[in-house]
Amino acid sequence: MDKKRSVTPKPESVTVCGHRLEVERYAGRDAAAPTVVLLHEGLGSVSMWRDFPKRLCDATGCPLVVFSRYGYGKSDVLQAPFGVRYMHDEALEALPELLERLEIESPVLFGHSDGGSIAIVHAGAFGRARALILEAPHVFVEDICVKSIAEAKEAFATTDLPARLARHHANPEKSFLGWNDVWLLPEFRAWNIEEYLPRIECPVLAIQGRDDTYGTMAQLDAIERQVKGAVELLKLDRCGHSPHRDQPAAVLEAVREFVAAL
Repeated sequence: MDKKRSVTPKPESVTVCGHRLEVERYAGRDAAAPTVVLLHEGLGSVSMWRDFPKRLCDATGCPLVVFSRYGYGKSDVLQAPFGVRYMHDEALEALPELLERLEIESPVLFGHSDGGSIAIVHAGAFGRARALILEAPHVFVEDICVKSIAEAKEAFATTDLPARLARHHANPEKSFLGWNDVWLLPEFRAWNIEEYLPRIECPVLAIQGRDDTYGTMAQLDAIERQVKGAVELLKLDRCGHSPHRDQPAAVLEAVREFVAAL
């Protein structure tokens, strides 16, 4: 196989639920392998993954899809505030339509933070995922997360955070507030997706840093305790909320072994 097949992604524009989404596809070395679909964090986008998609594709040989959800990256700009169930909407409506349009039947869903939560809801609701790789996922709301999100709002108002986000989002203010405002709503404190965990029968690799300021190991423990399928945990020292950036070698090796075992 040509090892250079994954080097240059194929950019696409796909309309999902009436919104144009930014999509990139990597061919991978093994066309018969399951497709890995990357689901970004609450302030993520295609470009926020940096070189990780290429490195992941090269490590696993799998075809790979990375996209920016509605309201993020170069996808359509958010026109109305998200509701409390915005991750449910992504998991139950937008993601199934995207997978159908891209003709992906049984993906390996790799979700980071919000993306991990979306992967959990989708897999629990439909049972179509080949496997889940969850980085710093949320299954319920913790005080540490709300505190960090409130601090992020202060940073957005007082630092160069808007300028830094502008490198990755067409409208950084709408992208930031769309995510930040909903997490700070009083009613969001009751948000909980644990009901989906016992419905997940596919293999799960759950990853979290011990220095994560957006969640504790209680999230991974809940996943291990309640998921019906086999669960592997990777708890990383000297690692914050983005293991693929803080400990890329450890994450890539764990994912390579996990996918190879499928």
